[in-house]
Amino acid sequence: MEMVGKIACFMVLCMVVIAPHAEAMTCGQVATGLASCLPYLQGTGPLGGCCGGVKSVLGEARTPADRKTACTCLKSAAKAIRGIDLNKAAGIPSTCGVNIPYKISPSTDCSTVQ
Repeated sequence: MEMVGKIACFMVLCMVVIAPHAEAMTCGQVATGLASCLPYLQGTGPLGGCCGGVKSVLGEARTPADRKTACTCLKSAAKAIRGIDLNKAAGIPSTCGVNIPYKISPSTDCSTVQ
């Protein structure tokens, strides 16, 4: 019976350690959520489903760590993807009626995002 208690305690400890990492936001999630924004940001298409994607990513970024990850991913994408109109990117929060706690810009310091 003592062994069962030790195993149960170990299982609970594993769940506590792993749980916060199991749902951490990834750049893949950010990219998937915001893929519909690319035509708009590159001037090749309409706004389309972009606002829905922005709202989805914003809803998934529940923790400060998630928001920092999303910020870092957006910043990297802005640098890596050619043809993005940075003024349109910076205007997406107001265009979509959402409040993002940082400016969408390659110059944003994502380490300060809460």
